[in-house]
Amino acid sequence: MTLVSNAHDVVEFLKAQHEQIKADFELVIARTGSEREQAFVTLRRLLAVHETAEEEIVHPRAKKERADGELVVKARLAEENKAKKVLAELEKLDIDSTEFEAKFRALQVDVLAHADAEERTEFGQLADQLDQDELQRMQRAVKFAESMAPTRPHPGVESAAANILVGPFAAMLDRTRDAISGKSG
Repeated sequence: MTLVSNAHDVVEFLKAQHEQIKADFELVIARTGSEREQAFVTLRRLLAVHETAEEEIVHPRAKKERADGELVVKARLAEENKAKKVLAELEKLDIDSTEFEAKFRALQVDVLAHADAEERTEFGQLADQLDQDELQRMQRAVKFAESMAPTRPHPGVESAAANILVGPFAAMLDRTRDAISGKSG
């Protein structure tokens, strides 16, 4: 994750995480058994904290910076909800089953399309509209949000308000489950 740690602002940071997510999808596909399970847990955790931070920090700002921000963010939130539902379904499946494989590959296509849409419709706008200091402050806020975010998907919790209301409790439960199961990613 060298790219992520070398990022100088929120746009670079999130784009680097998107690259990490792409690589993690490929890692899950390339593995089997317990190695696949560990790779999936790592990906699931990254997706959960990444999306939570975007929902709390990036989407609200994108709404303000774009004339059509409400519509753009609404579309991204719908995609995130769908992905969270699929991730929750995948957690219940045998990691080496054909059903897991099919659902996982469909999720990969959807998540990568979602990341591309964010980069085109939100990140570029933020980079153009905000100065470097503001972009760096947003990066710090995103990192903080990720450090406090739930580590598992929670469909229906896609807004900043919902994350603030439900997020701390969900994060506490997720991190406890992770510690007990030994699957923290």
